Amino acid sequence: MAKIAVLQMCSGIDPGRNFDTIRDAAYSARDGGAEILFTPEMSLLLDSDRVRAAEHIVPEDQSRYVAMLGNVAEECGLELALGSMAVAVPGGKNANRSMVFPPSGEGPETYDKIHMFDVELATGETWRESAAYRPGDEVVTLADTPVGRLGLAICYDLRFPALFGELGNRRCDAIAVPAAFTRPTGAAHWHVMLRARAIEASAFVIAAAQVGKHEDGRETYGHSLVVDPWGEVLLDMGGDEPGLAFCDIDMRRVAEVRAQVPALANRRPIATS
Repeated sequence: MAKIAVLQMCSGIDPGRNFDTIRDAAYSARDGGAEILFTPEMSLLLDSDRVRAAEHIVPEDQSRYVAMLGNVAEECGLELALGSMAVAVPGGKNANRSMVFPPSGEGPETYDKIHMFDVELATGETWRESAAYRPGDEVVTLADTPVGRLGLAICYDLRFPALFGELGNRRCDAIAVPAAFTRPTGAAHWHVMLRARAIEASAFVIAAAQVGKHEDGRETYGHSLVVDPWGEVLLDMGGDEPGLAFCDIDMRRVAEVRAQVPALANRRPIATS
């Protein structure tokens, strides 16, 4: 049995304040007996004003927050799965990067969001993530975490089954899907897609989310979820307030589900012409 903590946030435009929220949550998670803490996409900075945000975005090896988060994980003696933060990369753009900090104090394992959120919603909202961010090109899984083999994805990645098919092929026990979902898309698709991805991969899905009205004017859906490999929702933090929640995960459930419905073992390549 693994005990996890999930942080639902309403991140703003001040990285220092956002870091304080994560640090405090990490100590609370430790005190509550959690072995790993999951935070949302863009935990340290959520700002659609790219000029204002740019002063806070630096390469990973130059970010004081990366070192500070590593120290928090070590001091708390838990794994810290930072949903993502913006880091500058060569070529003049940024990466939307997940970082998983071990309790040993070593540097983080990382994953760069592969699918860019370039959409025009019926509500009038327009997002062009690719204008400022470079997509990643590597599927990332981490062995030997408190939740077994952990696969990494971020927000809009959720809409691309091929990525989750590969995470299933790699026999992930759990998949992290930190997010900052819009309210319209969240209300329509969040729960059903997370449950579907858990079922397809026969794995736990852990989705820490942003929630509420943010300083930059956007609104996010919330409803941080933990879903088991059968598609059962074990935790739903609702769409109203930020906060910290705990969830006990029985890792034996992965093997039980894969024995009942061995879809991963039965999967066959699809021929294309």
